[in-house]
Amino acid sequence: MGERVLACTACHGEQGRATPQGYFPRIAGKPAGYLYNQLLNFRDGRRSYPQMSWLLEHLTDDYLREIAQHFADLQLPYAAPAPAQAPPDVLERGRRLVRQGDAQRDIPACTSCHGQSLMGVAPWLPGLLGLSRDYVSSQLGAWQTGQRHARQPDCMATIAQRLSAQDVGAIAAWLSSQSPPAEPTPDALPPELPLRCGGLDEAQSASAGARSR
Repeated sequence: MGERVLACTACHGEQGRATPQGYFPRIAGKPAGYLYNQLLNFRDGRRSYPQMSWLLEHLTDDYLREIAQHFADLQLPYAAPAPAQAPPDVLERGRRLVRQGDAQRDIPACTSCHGQSLMGVAPWLPGLLGLSRDYVSSQLGAWQTGQRHARQPDCMATIAQRLSAQDVGAIAAWLSSQSPPAEPTPDALPPELPLRCGGLDEAQSASAGARSR
């Protein structure tokens, strides 16, 4: 499989490790269910990036599941984060939104779904550390404008649309400046998440169907 995914590592870096400065996200060590769900989204048109869609358009669900598991199993060291490039008040705003949310605007904390360590929740939710500032801000912007979406209810689109441009910049600046924990592994899936997300429902149903075959 390492040889088969060389096309992936051309953009996502050797073994999918990427770098904090680049645009393309790290995929090594991401939860397998999340990676599988995103591969489906690119292949089936819910996420738009021509190079990804072209690579995946003829691949089966089972093969995409194998690719996802391959990268999920690569628990590799993280590079040091890029230095923070924002004033302290902006970083503090980002920290509060990530750690506490904003109840008055019905914005949940990022940690409520992505784990207290921000390294994701296995097997479905991605970590938010080890990503570049540009990547985080662009993905939040894509949800705001409808360029990125998931099955309804599209919980991330709903949350993103409640964020101001200043919120997005602060979140991206703070997240991209944080170091992953010493053991950067996803949290376990809790009995219940604070939000119901259609993409997560779809992925769980597909996984259950695969196990029953």
